[in-house]
Amino acid sequence: MLEEIKKQAEAAAAELLSAAMLGPGDLLVIGCSSSEIVGERIGKGSSVEAAEAVYAGIAPVLHDHGILLAAQCCEHLNRALIVERSTAEKFGYEPVNVRPWAHAGGSFATTVWEHMECPVAVEHIRASAGMDIGDTLIGMHLKEVAVPVRLSMKRIGQANLVCARTRPKFIGGERARYVEELK
Repeated sequence: MLEEIKKQAEAAAAELLSAAMLGPGDLLVIGCSSSEIVGERIGKGSSVEAAEAVYAGIAPVLHDHGILLAAQCCEHLNRALIVERSTAEKFGYEPVNVRPWAHAGGSFATTVWEHMECPVAVEHIRASAGMDIGDTLIGMHLKEVAVPVRLSMKRIGQANLVCARTRPKFIGGERARYVEELK
C-alpha cells in the first residue's frame, strides 16, 4: 500500500507541475491528511508511514523542477506552514516559534520538517499552486486568483485529491488585451 501511495503522489505532483506551468523558484503548498490517506477521519488516524510515502513521491519531482515546498500544518497549529528558512527569506515570510509533531501539525508537516535542511514555520504564504490531499483546506495559502486543476487521479490512497494553480487577475474590461500564457 505504501509503495502505491508513493507512486500516486509522484504522478499527481508531476501532473500538477505540468498543468500549473510552474517554474523554478515557484512555491507549492501541500496540505496532507495522512489519516484520510489510510481511510480514517481527518485528525484521527495519523500515519507517519503514509506521510513518508507521500513525501518520498513528491519531493524528488519538486527538487527536479526547482519548486519550493510549503507543507501546511493541521488546525492545531492554525494551519501554519513548514518551509526552508531560505524560502521564508526569499519571500519575506516571518518565522514563528513552533515545531510540528504528529498530533499538533500532523504527520506530513512533521515529515517535511525532518527532511528539510533548515526548516522554519511561518503563518502565511502566497503559493502559486497547491495540492490538497484529504480535504485539508489549503485555499487560504494560494495567491489570487485560484483556478482548479483537474488531474487524471482523484485520490491518493483513500484521501480526496484537489489541486489548484493561480493566475494574475484580469483587469481593464472589454477593451483590454491579455497575455495568453498567463491565463
